[in-house]
Formats: sequence, C-alpha cells, structure tokens
Amino acid sequence: MTMTMLMSRIVLGIGGLAVLFIGLLTVISYYFYYVAIKRNSKAFLSNNQDLAQIHGEKEMDDQAAIALADESGPTPVEAIGVEWIEKQAYEIWHLTSSDGLSLVGYYLEAKTLTSKTVILAHGYSSQGKDMGSFAKFYYDKLGYNVLMPDDRGHGDSEGDYIGFGWPDRKDYLLWIDEVVQKLGESVQIVLHGISMGGATVMMVSGENVPKQVKVIVEDCGYTSVTDQLSYQLKRMYKLPAFPILPATSLLTRLKAGYSFEEASAIKQLDKNKLPMFFIHGSADTFVPTEMVWRLYEACKADKDIYIAEGAGHGMSYGTDTTAYEQKVAAFLSRYVMNG
Repeated sequence: MTMTMLMSRIVLGIGGLAVLFIGLLTVISYYFYYVAIKRNSKAFLSNNQDLAQIHGEKEMDDQAAIALADESGPTPVEAIGVEWIEKQAYEIWHLTSSDGLSLVGYYLEAKTLTSKTVILAHGYSSQGKDMGSFAKFYYDKLGYNVLMPDDRGHGDSEGDYIGFGWPDRKDYLLWIDEVVQKLGESVQIVLHGISMGGATVMMVSGENVPKQVKVIVEDCGYTSVTDQLSYQLKRMYKLPAFPILPATSLLTRLKAGYSFEEASAIKQLDKNKLPMFFIHGSADTFVPTEMVWRLYEACKADKDIYIAEGAGHGMSYGTDTTAYEQKVAAFLSRYVMNG
C-alpha cells in the first residue's frame, strides 16, 4: 500500500467519524430541544430530586395535590390560589406579540380604585392563573390590581416553544404598555416573577422600561439560560455542556429565534435602573442558591435580598409566608405610593 493510499484512507476514516459525530450531535440536540424547549408535557420534572420539597406532602393542600396529578402541573405554591382565582370576576385580556403570537392575560381589578398594579410572571411549564397565591396576596392584603399573563408557549397563549424569559421580556413590555393604556399614565406597576418568571422580569429590567414600572421582585430566577441548562445537563444527565449546549442553542436559534448565549439575566441587570428585591430559598438545588448572589452583585440599582431558610425551589413563599409577605410589602412601600 502506497503512502498516498494510506493517507486517503485515514482522511476518509476521519471524515466518516466527523460525519457520524455531527449526526449524533444533531440527534442529541433535537432530543434536548424537545425535552426542554418544545411545548409539551414536562413529565421529567415530576421525578426531579431537586424538586422533592415541591412534590412532597408537606405544606400541600388538596388543590395542590390535584394539580400534581398532572406531571406538568404547577407547584403547590402556584396552585394553591387557582380555585380562589376562578371565583373572582377577572377579565381576559388579549394582545399580539411582535412576532404575531396571540397572548392571553387575566386581569383582576382591585376592590378599591387604585393606581397600584402588579404583573405576575409564572414559572416554567406553568401558566398565569397558577400565580393565584401571589395574586391573592397582592389583591387582598396590598390592594393591588393584578395581571397574570400566560407566557408564550404556555396556557392559552400561542407559541410552540418555551422562551426561558428571553423572547418573553418583549412580551412583558407589551403587557406593561397594555396596562398603561387601559389604566392611565399615573399607574404604578410592580413586576413579580418566580423561577423562569423571576428570570423573565430581570431580563425585562435591562430594556427601555416605561416609567410606570416602579419595582421588580424576582423569586428564584437563574443567572442565564446557559448557566441553568449547563447545570441541569450535569446534574440530571451527568453530561458536559460542550458540545451539547452550543448545538442545542443553534437549533433553538433556528426553530425558536433566540440563542441560549444571549438570554442572560446577569447582563440585563447590569443595565437595570429599577429597585430590585431578590428572593431565594437557602435549600434550592434546582436553581442553586449561589446564583442569587451573583445576580445581586450584578444589580447596581437600589436592592435588597431575602434568603428563605430551608426553602427549596419555588417554596420561599410557602415555607414562611408571613416573613415573605412582610419583606415584600416593606420593600414595595419604599417606591410605590398608596392611592
């Protein structure tokens, strides 16, 4: 065999391995796109060890237990107020996103005329009404108007993918404009999000936010989509982020219009000028507690932080409801006027 023939076979062999590798990586990226990004039932969450506190029986009422019968259903804290919401005389609002999706929100007018309004941002694979316990707090105890949008790819809103807060940030700017248009220029708006919703409101903060937004409350949001998915790849699948995450990010760019690399709450907070209240559970291993300290440091605006001792992911409110409500109310009172 001549040297030329040997080199040709080596080149062909390397080329074949490269094609095989690219093909395998493509299959893997489609799998993770389907699991994490594509709109569908997220059954994998039901057996996640980092959500054990959510799925445990502690602090869970009958309504929460019913919700958990659906593996993609809301957490107990999110679900506890759904029945209450359905008993209220809420309005259904509609708007169209910048890319043509029909979005739905649920608006509850305060008992007494007020300029104070909260827009609630729900978590991954949840929906607006699942923020019922938070809505009840703002409505009953703080006297706010409440708007609960369904994110794109969730609830009754259109969309066949989950945005992890990045395309959603623009949708929330539209919801803010809708509130101003309907309630008037003097409206005072608070953004309050949990988990993916927490990341969403932080991502909103780096945009040109209307002056009517006075405060942002983020509860257990992640630093960036790249950080969160890298963490979950390692924790759930024992896999490295590279090259799986870049490949899935490219596929997400092609199919959903955004990449993981650009979806960063950290970078958005660097541009934020709004007062920000950070909340996280000390026992959160789904969105690790260390992330909130990085987020807190990135924020240069007025800020405060509450670490709920012993609370797992999304459970700060349910773990110590009284402390949560007192701390949120105290922070809001510094920036939102009564009336």
